[in-house]
Amino acid sequence: MQLISDRTSGVIKEIFQRDKALIGMIHCPAFPGSPRYQGADMDDIIDACMRDAERLIEGGIHGLIVENHGDVPFSKPDDIGYETPACMAVVTDRIRKAFGVPLGISVLANAALPALATAVAGGAQFIRVNQWANAYVANEGFMEGRAAEAMRYRSLLRAERVRIFTDAHVKHGAHAITADRSIPELTRDLAFFDSDCIIATGQRTGNAATESEIREIKEATHLPLLVGSGVSEDNIVQILRLTDGVIVASSLKEGGVWWNPVDPERVRRFVDAAQEGLGD
Repeated sequence: MQLISDRTSGVIKEIFQRDKALIGMIHCPAFPGSPRYQGADMDDIIDACMRDAERLIEGGIHGLIVENHGDVPFSKPDDIGYETPACMAVVTDRIRKAFGVPLGISVLANAALPALATAVAGGAQFIRVNQWANAYVANEGFMEGRAAEAMRYRSLLRAERVRIFTDAHVKHGAHAITADRSIPELTRDLAFFDSDCIIATGQRTGNAATESEIREIKEATHLPLLVGSGVSEDNIVQILRLTDGVIVASSLKEGGVWWNPVDPERVRRFVDAAQEGLGD
């Protein structure tokens, strides 16, 4: 494998203090300023996030990503109001103080700069960015990679400690713009633009990445690889054998749908099933 980045391959160990990590999602309810927000008190929003965090951590999940998934339909990065990272920073800080686990931030859609601001204010260790390099057509329209702008903003904040997790061949969109370039080449672009960790996804939330795509991405990079969609108790061992961890959400919710609360029994079964792949 040709190395095209001097980024080390140890970010999972660095952040989670283990070789393979199970990362759960906090799908925050709608925040002020979003279409589905109905005037809920911030305390109620925080309580819902804290409930899910508690169920995930008590069930054995190693870390969390805080995401504004309740803000559908998502805005493009430049259209996101100041209220979104402000609310997310408060939620993140409360979770950090209560549970002391590694935290990441994802601000939809593809909002790397607001995610960095939230991570700094809330004390998170990493951010997730869907389109870090190149471009694609997302549900929200044309979406460009913002790596150069984001990395300069991170330097401005003196926040080099906040690591960058990026999706390869991101879900919820079309990639015709880059169809003349292979998935391995697009994956190498993420490393070239200073990503710290690569994420393989399916076609949409809850949809699993195929084993062939996981292998294709893995063979293209020296960076750690996570699977970030469609992970369940049925496929977790197989996925962990190929990767450095998973980001799991819908399969741990009541009824297996993202907008419901976390189901403690589903978490327990998932973590129990994962033990063989974790090697614990």
